[in-house]
Amino acid sequence: MKKIDMRAVIAAVHETVKNHELSELGSYCRWRWQNPEGTRKLGLNEYGCADALNILYTIDEFGCDEKTRLARIAALRSMQNKESGMYVEATHNTIHTTAHCTAALELMDVRPECPIKALHPHVASKETLAAFMESIDWSSPWPESHKGAGIYAALVNSGEMTREIEDNYFEWLWDNADPESGFWRSGYANKAPYTYCDNQFGKGEPTAMYTYMAGGFHYMFNHEYARRPLRYPERIIDTCLKLYREGGMRADFGRNIGFLEVDWVYCINRASRQTPHRFEEVKAAIADFAQIFTSYLLGLAESGEYRTHERFNDLHMLFGAVCAIAELQEALPGVIVTEKPLRLVLNRRPFI
Repeated sequence: MKKIDMRAVIAAVHETVKNHELSELGSYCRWRWQNPEGTRKLGLNEYGCADALNILYTIDEFGCDEKTRLARIAALRSMQNKESGMYVEATHNTIHTTAHCTAALELMDVRPECPIKALHPHVASKETLAAFMESIDWSSPWPESHKGAGIYAALVNSGEMTREIEDNYFEWLWDNADPESGFWRSGYANKAPYTYCDNQFGKGEPTAMYTYMAGGFHYMFNHEYARRPLRYPERIIDTCLKLYREGGMRADFGRNIGFLEVDWVYCINRASRQTPHRFEEVKAAIADFAQIFTSYLLGLAESGEYRTHERFNDLHMLFGAVCAIAELQEALPGVIVTEKPLRLVLNRRPFI
């Protein structure tokens, strides 16, 4: 496969992060301008700070002096609720925000200032953990996976995970994996249509399979971190190939700045590490996708459009795209060219 030079994209990413840096050392905004609805939290933002560090780590521009490092830590720690230990931000479930911020702190080898007390009752026993996982709305798999995966990641990244909790968690996921799709949860995912439909949050119709893949991604990176086997890696591969080949993905897949792209490439690539099933087809599909996705990103970078692009200038969405590039570089050795090798944060700790 011909080499794809992504240095212009990485330079645009680096410039964008610098443009989101606030006057207070170590602090970042998520957005630089308000939306028409006026709902964005401008200025210091949980996702601005966390994703700036995530991106800088990924593109290997993370190094800084001790003063800046301490300021980054202080900025993230300042937004934690000291009573509950949770992080709260309007665009995501609090478990997602908590997992995301603690994961960013882990990149600096530190933990949040306070324990995450609000999550402790849910993992107090095998029964309470099962009750929590049962309480998830499995008909809305993508957003709800932020809870089901986030509870594990938040406790791991805050240093509050035990082997007993971890065993209980992965046992529940093993027992509830769907033998038809490979994803979670059995009884829901096996009823999802493979054809594309824009109802990812549930509108009274069956939820599309691609949302179970996107939700399953979150449980998969927990498996990868903990070195746990997937129950049905062959079915995950079958599902990912069918979605890609038969129009089952969202209409803008591969031509967007967000997370769906890394969800798909991570799921199919990591499942292929656990089985030789359809290996050549997997590599061919990833290579085909890489051409489409990198062409889109290079078009934004080389035209200068990235400077005014809504989602390129949303640090959280941009982080998703950068993760997809990093996973492609790992999946296709020698193809994705960058000045320095990219470092996917998921290879270090769980949660994005």
